[in-house]
Amino acid sequence: MSRYTPVPPDNFGGIPEEHSRYETSRAVIFPVPLERTTSLQPGARNGPSAILAASRGMELYDEELETEPYKEIGIHTLPPIDTMDGGLGEVITELYTAAVGLLDDNKFPVGLGGEHALTPPLVSAVARKYKSLNVLHIGAHAELRHEYQGYAASPACTMRRVVETCPAVQVGIRSISAEEARALPQLQTKIYWAKDIARTPLKSWIAKVLDDLGATIYLTIDLGGFDPSIMPATGTPEPGGLAWHEVTSLLRAVADHKKIVGFDVVGLLPHPGGLSSDLLAAKLVYKCLGYVFCKA
Repeated sequence: MSRYTPVPPDNFGGIPEEHSRYETSRAVIFPVPLERTTSLQPGARNGPSAILAASRGMELYDEELETEPYKEIGIHTLPPIDTMDGGLGEVITELYTAAVGLLDDNKFPVGLGGEHALTPPLVSAVARKYKSLNVLHIGAHAELRHEYQGYAASPACTMRRVVETCPAVQVGIRSISAEEARALPQLQTKIYWAKDIARTPLKSWIAKVLDDLGATIYLTIDLGGFDPSIMPATGTPEPGGLAWHEVTSLLRAVADHKKIVGFDVVGLLPHPGGLSSDLLAAKLVYKCLGYVFCKA
């Protein structure tokens, strides 16, 4: 039989086995196609597969870090979890258990969503290991409702569940209900509104965010935090969002000054022909890993 060149592996980045085996990888990609309580547009359950597919088309050399991060990190990709079997509570329990297993194996967990309801069980698992955890949330919506449409686990309640576990800082917010605004002073979170960020020098507001964060960070990025002009593929787009370099500058500063112990990227709703959004999400994941593991 004649030899031929095989296609790249069907994993994040198309990374060869040498740098993607579970045993030797420090970071583990955890696809979570969760979509059980979507309130506006369906399709977020296709987000993880779209991110993985787009990642195999991106360059693996990072021009900012001047290295190929995957070679220094080792990035393994798990199969997607079945989020449609059983009740939502059962799925959340499975997510928590899976994350605990990764952490017990000393892996750095990277969740790919899916709707934002996947974040609280991941935060709870990380908080079990890191007792003084803070959460940095980049997003458009405050997500601080006590419940929404009868669901305490709705994405509209994600950060309310998170701040019941540990303190949070929320960046890029520009959508909040009257109920949430009334509850805000009693909740352990600090919001950096998009309208204020737009009027403040980059280094100034990033320095304030760093001051408000503790030393150990779980990062959750809802892609709706970006402005729809560069990230239209979300279920609930909001005008007036963040730019690419605003977000990446914040992430690099946090990675440089704090200990990031896990993160998730959620909220991609793939559009036909909308490859730019899928690529943005994939490159964001890779950038975050590079910032965490490949510090100058």
